[in-house]
Amino acid sequence: MHNSAGLWFLISTLAVWRATHLLQAEDGPWDVFLRLRRLSGEGVIGRWLDCFYCLSLWVSVPFAALLARNWTEGICLWLGLSGGAILAHRATESRSSSPPLWSEAPAPAQPNDEKKEKSV
Repeated sequence: MHNSAGLWFLISTLAVWRATHLLQAEDGPWDVFLRLRRLSGEGVIGRWLDCFYCLSLWVSVPFAALLARNWTEGICLWLGLSGGAILAHRATESRSSSPPLWSEAPAPAQPNDEKKEKSV
């Protein structure tokens, strides 16, 4: 790796996360990635595209190959880049699945609210 190895590792980790997320979870422009996932079906490639963890292993291969100076460093980078992408995925996934902090819509009525209104 280069003198700025830490910076390149960080940039590569973010690139692996971005490419993996794009392929696995986004429709893409003109639904390109959605169509790719549909065309891949339920075979091996289809299963890879459905699993962020599996796909991050394959997406990280070229990045590790470009950064590594030897095969042992390459294996460590390969797993490290995939692991970093998975950590970024977990960090961003939990936020997107939680309810929004603010909503313009009124809160739905709770079953107990109706009983309180009738008894008043």
